[in-house]
Amino acid sequence: MTKIDIISGFLGAGKTTLIKKLIGEALNGQKIVLIENEFGEIGIDGGFLKDAGIEITEMNSGCICCSLVGDFGKALTEVIEKYHPDRIIIEPSGVGKLSDVIKAVKDVAEHEPVILNSFVTVADAIKYKMYSKNFGEFFLNQIENAGAIFLSRTQNLKEEKLAQCVHALQHHNPKAKIVTTPWDNLTGEQLLNVMEDSHTLAQQMLEDMHHEHHHEHEHHHHEHEEGCSCGHDHEHEHHHEHEHHHHEHGETCSCGHHHEHHHHHADEVFQSWGVETPKKFTEQQLKDCLTALGDITLGTVLRAKGIVPCADSSTWLHFDYVPASPEIRYGSADYTGRLCVIGSDLDEERLAEIFGV
Repeated sequence: MTKIDIISGFLGAGKTTLIKKLIGEALNGQKIVLIENEFGEIGIDGGFLKDAGIEITEMNSGCICCSLVGDFGKALTEVIEKYHPDRIIIEPSGVGKLSDVIKAVKDVAEHEPVILNSFVTVADAIKYKMYSKNFGEFFLNQIENAGAIFLSRTQNLKEEKLAQCVHALQHHNPKAKIVTTPWDNLTGEQLLNVMEDSHTLAQQMLEDMHHEHHHEHEHHHHEHEEGCSCGHDHEHEHHHEHEHHHHEHGETCSCGHHHEHHHHHADEVFQSWGVETPKKFTEQQLKDCLTALGDITLGTVLRAKGIVPCADSSTWLHFDYVPASPEIRYGSADYTGRLCVIGSDLDEERLAEIFGV
C-alpha cells in the first residue's frame, strides 16, 4: 500500500523546506514521489527537489482547486500505477484549500491501493494573524483540516507570542498536534513521527467528511429556502461552483452570503506574474529588486521565487521571498532564468520594471 501525505501551507510558510528535511533525514531508502502543484504558469521549486532524486509531477495550469476534477485525480492515479511508490507526498499550491485536496485524494483512494496517511499544514508563526485576517477563506481552511500543524519560524518568536499563536490555531482546530519547537532542533525522524501519530485523526476527519457528504445529499433540496438569489449552496456544492464563481468577484456575494461561507477559486483572489528571462543579476541587484517588492503601491506581494543567472560568477542565484524575509542563495543552472511573483491586486507593469524584464 502506498502512503499519501498531504503537506499544505500558505504561501511561503516553508513547505519545501520541511519536505527536504523529511526526505533527507527520515525517508531514506523509501521510494517517494512528490506531486507539486504551483499556482501560476512557472514552476520553480521542482529544480530544488530533483537534486534529491525525487520524481516531480508539476501541474502549472492553475491552482490545485481548479485541477481537482480532471488533472489532479488523473495525475495521482498515473503516479500510483506507474511508480508503485512507498509514499506519495503532495505539496498543494499555497493558495489551495486543504479540504479540496483531501476530497480529490479520497476519490482516487476509492479505486487505488493507497492509505491517506496524514494531512499536515505548515503555518508561519509570525504571519498567522495577518493571513488569517486578510485571506482567512484559504489560510483557515488549511488550519481547520490539518491533523498536524508544523509552525515555522518559531525561533524568531518570544514565548508569549508563540503561546498566543498556538491558542489562536487551537481555536480553529483543537485536535491537531502542533509542532512549536524550531525544526533545526528536531530530527526529520521526530517530525515524521508527529505525522504518523496524526494518522488516527486524519482517518477520523475522513469519516466525518463521509458523513457530511451523505448529510449534504439528504438535505440538499431544502437548503435554498433562506433567500439566496443565485440558487447555489456555497458551502457544500461542487458541481455548479465553477459556473457560479464567474459572478462572484467581489468581497460580498450577490446572494448576500457572508464572505467566508462561500467558495472562491484561488485565481479569483490571487494573481501570479511570471516570466522567463536570460537577464543576469548581481546579488546586490537582486536584493534591491526583492526590497522593492515591499512597496505597498505594487499591491500585496505574498511570495516571490526564482532562479536567475549571476552577472559576476558562473553560478546562478536562487531566491525566495516572503514579506520582510528575502533569501538568496547560489545554486545550479537552469535552461533559462525564471521569476514568479504571487499576491493580490498586483501591478504587473511595475513588477516587470522592477526586475527590468
